[in-house]
Amino acid sequence: MKRLLDNARNFRHRVAPESETFRRFAAGQTPGTLFITCSDSRVIPALITGAVPGEVFELRNAGNIIPPYSPEGESGEAATVEYAVEVLKVRDIIVCGHSHCGAVGALANDQDLTALPSVAQWVAVARPGLAPMLGTPPDDVELSRFVQRNVICQLDTLRTYPMVRDAVSQGRLALHGWYYRVDTAEVLELDEADGVFHRN
Repeated sequence: MKRLLDNARNFRHRVAPESETFRRFAAGQTPGTLFITCSDSRVIPALITGAVPGEVFELRNAGNIIPPYSPEGESGEAATVEYAVEVLKVRDIIVCGHSHCGAVGALANDQDLTALPSVAQWVAVARPGLAPMLGTPPDDVELSRFVQRNVICQLDTLRTYPMVRDAVSQGRLALHGWYYRVDTAEVLELDEADGVFHRN
């Protein structure tokens, strides 16, 4: 913690050469991409993409899960997606799952989460999409298929959001699925034509 605190205290001095860039942030933000991924500390969107500050709008939660759309529902995920699409006018949304994902692994392994009721309730949102695959505890290779399937399911859920559906149909928004391997730093991209994640 001390290292993090010291870095935070010295941050403005470390970025002094780019101070004009930071001053411009006071005028607002214009990110081109909404990056939806897991809260996992090993997954760092700016590191993976090489994005600079102000370039990527982020949405992170356990399992990169998007809850079903509901006009009456209250959800930080729905609010973030709505703001990104309607206000920031992002042109791309990336849903990025990752290897060794604890949230998806808990579902795939039918892990007992009674001691973590909030976690259990949250990951259950993703259960319907993975249901056809559940039943056999996966190894690492199989877990990657669960995670990739989860990415596809979250993209499908995003398409049920009216603002996303409209923006896609108007050609001003594109959706992308990625799978990131935390042990090799490899990124695979979903080809929606065949439903397979390919190396770039």
